[in-house]
Amino acid sequence: MEDMVIRKLTCKTMAVLAVTLGALLFCSVPALEAREAESVVVYSARIERLIKPMFDAFTAKTGVKVEYFTASEAELFERLKAEGSHTPADILMTVDAGNLWIAEEAGLLQGFQSPTIAKNIPAHLRAKDNAWVGLSVRARPIMYSTQRVKPTELSTYEALGNPRWRGRLCLRTSRKVYTQSLVATMIKTLGEQRTAAVLRGWMKNEPHISNSDTKMLEAIAAGQCDVTIANTYYLARLQAKAPTFPVTVFWPNQNDRGVHVNVSGAGVTKHAKHRAEAIRLIEFLSAPEAQHLYADANYEYPANPAVKPDTLIAAWGTFKADTVDVAAAGALQPAAVKLLDRVGYK
Repeated sequence: MEDMVIRKLTCKTMAVLAVTLGALLFCSVPALEAREAESVVVYSARIERLIKPMFDAFTAKTGVKVEYFTASEAELFERLKAEGSHTPADILMTVDAGNLWIAEEAGLLQGFQSPTIAKNIPAHLRAKDNAWVGLSVRARPIMYSTQRVKPTELSTYEALGNPRWRGRLCLRTSRKVYTQSLVATMIKTLGEQRTAAVLRGWMKNEPHISNSDTKMLEAIAAGQCDVTIANTYYLARLQAKAPTFPVTVFWPNQNDRGVHVNVSGAGVTKHAKHRAEAIRLIEFLSAPEAQHLYADANYEYPANPAVKPDTLIAAWGTFKADTVDVAAAGALQPAAVKLLDRVGYK
């Protein structure tokens, strides 16, 4: 693999442009304009250590070079809007179906047909026209103290409104897209009225609201609360460092809709200059070789059902996942935000 070529985008000059949403750092990257045809440029909200191994493997296999620029979702969206048809980006990569849906609705992505994607990625984990494709799955189950809670006390997300959890519940802030997507998919399945009742039940239990899944899990370990709802990879990171960390997973709603899941994924940009190479890279990321690299690096579940998860998270057992179209996490996000505000979920 010595002849692999992966180049991270750098900026020789930086300028601050005023945009309607605030100050946006915008880079002029002359090197991209002169890049060779057999290359692809990725704008990624995923950090370098998670994406570089996959890009390395893609270049080694195909000879196609990958250049990438990492930033927050907000900055990448504004950058694509500002660059318009002049953007060097061929692919947008980010987390959460809500963010992917927003990018699609903003006209930043284009669809494509691919038998490979149709074979590798279930339909409910991607846009109908492949404007975006889920590449890893992020399960968000209930998690609980192994010292103070018996699994027989747990059942569903809805049951966290039971008075037994008063003062014992930690929840992620409503300002986080993870919470908004969970509530959006609940609205899709249960309807707005039933979802409102569930949220009010949670709020009656006076939950500790946190801005971090990791902090919520650490709060359980410290005895500050007993149960929470969190993405599995946060617990996996803690258990990788401390195998006896006193928190574990409970898979809720196994007798009805299943565990809430979301995705990280990617889409071809509307003005991609190297569309064929972009599609080729996304197809590669959906195949078993890259799925292991992509999912295992962050303890996520593969989006390709033919690929087994990392052994650490596999030890938690199998589960029934909610198969509601994850696009609902975006389409119903405005309704979810309004509902969260209405019930007093901070």
